[in-house]
Amino acid sequence: MSAETLKMRVWIVFLLCLAGHAMAAPADEEPIVEEPGTEEPVVEETEVGANPVQVEIGEFDEAIDIVEDVVTENACLNYHCKKGKVCEVDESNTPMCVCQDPSTCPPVEGDFEHVCGTDNKTYESSCHFFATKCTLEGTKKGHKLHLDYIGSCKLQTYLEFSSQSVPPPPPRRADRLSSVIEPCLDSELTEFPLRMRDWLKNVLVTLYERDEDNNLLTEKQKLRVKKIYENEKRLQAGDHSLDLLAHDFEKNYNMYIFPVHWQFGQLDQHPVDGYLTHTELAPLRAPLIPMEHCTTRFFEQCDADADKYIALEEWAACFGLKDQDVDKDLII
Repeated sequence: MSAETLKMRVWIVFLLCLAGHAMAAPADEEPIVEEPGTEEPVVEETEVGANPVQVEIGEFDEAIDIVEDVVTENACLNYHCKKGKVCEVDESNTPMCVCQDPSTCPPVEGDFEHVCGTDNKTYESSCHFFATKCTLEGTKKGHKLHLDYIGSCKLQTYLEFSSQSVPPPPPRRADRLSSVIEPCLDSELTEFPLRMRDWLKNVLVTLYERDEDNNLLTEKQKLRVKKIYENEKRLQAGDHSLDLLAHDFEKNYNMYIFPVHWQFGQLDQHPVDGYLTHTELAPLRAPLIPMEHCTTRFFEQCDADADKYIALEEWAACFGLKDQDVDKDLII
């Protein structure tokens, strides 16, 4: 190939390259002329979090109400129910008393917690008894059922029921194995108030001795008992003969007036109406019957008019107080 031919080819390639550059070069852009118009105002978005109440809501999100958890106060905290009932609340948190399920009573630790009902049935504890009695409310059986005494039911002889027209029900097998409550003879019945009066006086003196900051007695009661406590003629607690107890009651009669009134006031609580019911007598009767077999007959005799209520006058007469010494103002 001649030199001329080679130059010609190189020249042609060069021209082709120039043509390619010309085709690839961008066309001249026409100037953009902004048409006069109203500019849209720029709205600044408030930063989320600047206002603690602000909540960011999406286009399709619903507003969320912030609800604070309210702690409901226990309405049963200071709501009192009588024995055999427990407090429960309804849907509106209103407290009410309902019968306790006997199965929810605390477990019994020993036979000493057993109690005997007037139906001659032994209950595991006083809790079981009152829970059972509650379920019988409004029935004839429930009206007659009361706590008789502490301890398992004992076999009572026929003489104990001599005032009834029918003999007592036969004891259950468990009761046959327990001890027997002996009949209360007339001679023993006259001795019972002698021991009871002395016991009431000694209980008050003991409470006075121990009542430094325990509030076992009210201030008015302390003043009354103080006179008994400081009296040098006071018969000290002990196992005294019946003759000595009778002599002391006659000689120091005034020492026994307040203790008899005090015990009546301690029992007359539900309600405070000046009368003692079988239920109100239970705290005194229950622990006494296993030790004092004349307890039942004594309190039956106190109800002189047999209306199932023991008035203060009847109570005082049972303990040998004179009519002129019965004073409701001494129940303080």
